[in-house]
Amino acid sequence: MALALALGVALGGAFRGGDGVGSWRSVEGRAAYLVAYEEAMRSLPRPDTVEDVATSYGTARLYGWRRTDRSGPTDPIPVVLLPGMRSGTPMWADQVRELRRHRDVYALDAVGDAGLSTQSVPLREQVEQAAWIEDALAGASLPRVHVVGHSFGGALAAAHASRHPERVASLTLLEPAFTLAYPAPATFVWATVASLPGVPATWREHALAQIGGVDVAEVRTDDPLGRMIALATEHYDGHAPTPTPLSEKAIRGLTMPVYVALAERDSLAGGTRAADRARTLPHGLVETWAHTTHSLPMQTGPALTDRLDAWWRTLGS
Repeated sequence: MALALALGVALGGAFRGGDGVGSWRSVEGRAAYLVAYEEAMRSLPRPDTVEDVATSYGTARLYGWRRTDRSGPTDPIPVVLLPGMRSGTPMWADQVRELRRHRDVYALDAVGDAGLSTQSVPLREQVEQAAWIEDALAGASLPRVHVVGHSFGGALAAAHASRHPERVASLTLLEPAFTLAYPAPATFVWATVASLPGVPATWREHALAQIGGVDVAEVRTDDPLGRMIALATEHYDGHAPTPTPLSEKAIRGLTMPVYVALAERDSLAGGTRAADRARTLPHGLVETWAHTTHSLPMQTGPALTDRLDAWWRTLGS
């Protein structure tokens, strides 16, 4: 639940945009974040590979896990995970543990966001976001992948798939923010309240509860991932471009298999409007997951990874 709650502040930051390069506001803030990042990473299996891949916009931190079950197909297509804003690789603990059973799994920290990637050139448009992802996958010698993105990572995944479809065997969008539709107008109001400097803690907690669809008591729950995201939100000054929903032409242009998972309530992906637009995908599968909010990947457990594994098998990959 920490992801959707902390996203409120990050969502407010997303509206600012700008042409600069993402950076840490202080040495002390970055140091505190790195401690929290390392703690949150302990919830994942130890990576088999760690690379900092050169891209045209900075270096992309790429973690890799080799599959543990070798009884299946000889060379299944690997999975690449793209995180939500300020969330980084640590958000994927549940998915990495399950998905690596049957195929290699890779996770990227986004260039231009908090994490262990670095940014050296401004990212002004979605085409540039797509470019660094393509650079990273090419640099890591991953010619064909199943791409999975959550929240703003879904927007990144869709931007990349639109422009580099030859590398994308399938596209999975989990509660994709600003990708198929905008969230409800009230979300923008609460995100603004949550992101205002100096706002009273009780106001911020109430705003985050409204965004996350939870009680205020749940906002106050402390866990490693939530602490990491909170520190990233407080100390990282991001300037990534704010995505806009795909045009009808762009949706029709996503000709690879696409799986869209939406929350039953408090969706930040656009809810019913997003579902309706997703159903116009040429080869789309759209499902609403019961009893979930924007934190869908953290709330579905093995059911989600089992669903993805089954879907990929139907694709023969």
